[in-house]
Amino acid sequence: MTTAAWHEGERRLQARAGVAERMAEIGPRVLRDYMPDQHRSFFAQLPFLVAGSLDAEGQPWASILAAPPGFAHSPDPRHLRIDALPMASDPLAGALATGAPIALLGIEPHTRRRNRMNGAVEAIDGRGFSVEVGQSFGNCPKYIQAREPFFTGGAADAHFGPRMESLDARARQMVRTADTFFIATAHPSAGRAGAPAHGVDVSHRGGRPGFVRLDDDDTMTVPEFMGNFFFNTLGNIAVNPVAGLLFVDFDSGDLLQVAVTAEVLWDGAELASFEGAERLLRMRVVAARHAAAALPLRFGPASLSPFLEATGRWRATA
Repeated sequence: MTTAAWHEGERRLQARAGVAERMAEIGPRVLRDYMPDQHRSFFAQLPFLVAGSLDAEGQPWASILAAPPGFAHSPDPRHLRIDALPMASDPLAGALATGAPIALLGIEPHTRRRNRMNGAVEAIDGRGFSVEVGQSFGNCPKYIQAREPFFTGGAADAHFGPRMESLDARARQMVRTADTFFIATAHPSAGRAGAPAHGVDVSHRGGRPGFVRLDDDDTMTVPEFMGNFFFNTLGNIAVNPVAGLLFVDFDSGDLLQVAVTAEVLWDGAELASFEGAERLLRMRVVAARHAAAALPLRFGPASLSPFLEATGRWRATA
C-alpha cells in the first residue's frame, strides 16, 4: 500500500491493545492494493461470497451471493468480477452503483481459508458487477467451523420480508443457536473520496453454538477472541458505531439480516468471567429482515474450530 494502512479507529484500538508499533510495521506489508495470484484463484473456486454495503442512510448491511464456482473471477490483479446479483429486496441491490464502496469476504468453510477484499464498484450490468481493489488481505483460519456446501437450487421467488423493528421468534432462534455470523461495518467517510482504509468492511465471527447471547431487549453480547490485531471491524465501530449482521441457517438456507448499533466493552465482570474473551461486542437491534430458504446452498455437519476449546460459554458466566 502506498497510502496509510490503518485509519484512526484501527490505530486507536491497536494502541489500546499495545500493538500499535508492531501493526504500523506490518500493515504496509499485509494490506495490498492488488490481489495476489493466490487470492485471485481462491475467489474463483468459491460457490458463495459475503458482501458488505451501505444503504442511503449510511447503515451497513451484510449480504451473501451464491452461484457455481467461477462466478467470481479476477481478470487482472486490481479487479474482481462477480457474475451474480442480489435479490431485489436485498439492501445490496440498492447499493450497487458505480463508485459505491463495497466489501467482499471469500470464505471456504471446509478448508477454513478466508481472504478479504474491500474496494469500489467500477461497473454494473444485467449479469453482475466489477469491483476495483482498494485493500486485499488474508485472514487466519481461527474460529471458522468446518462445513462443506452443496447446491440445492434455492427458491426462485426468494425474497427478504418486511422490516421488523425487533426480532421475532424465528430470528431469535437463529441468533441463539448460531455458531457463525458475518458483520459489515464502515468508516464514517465511506462512499466519499478518501484513502482505501476509509471504506466498508465485512468480516466473520465464530464461536461455540450460543456464543451470541441475546437478551429480552434485543441486545446481543458477543465475546471477541484473540485475532490478528487488525481491528478492521472494531476500529470501524470505534468511529462509526453501527453494523449490519448476517445469520445463515446452514440447514434450511434461511437468511437473517440485522441492523444494529454497537459498542466495544474492554472490561467488567462479564468479560472477566468469559474464558478466552479479550473484549465484548455489545449490539442493540435497530431492524431485521428474513429471507426463507433464500440461499441455494446447504451445508454438511459442522466441525467446530479447535481454537474454540479454550473459550467459555455464557451459561458458565451466569
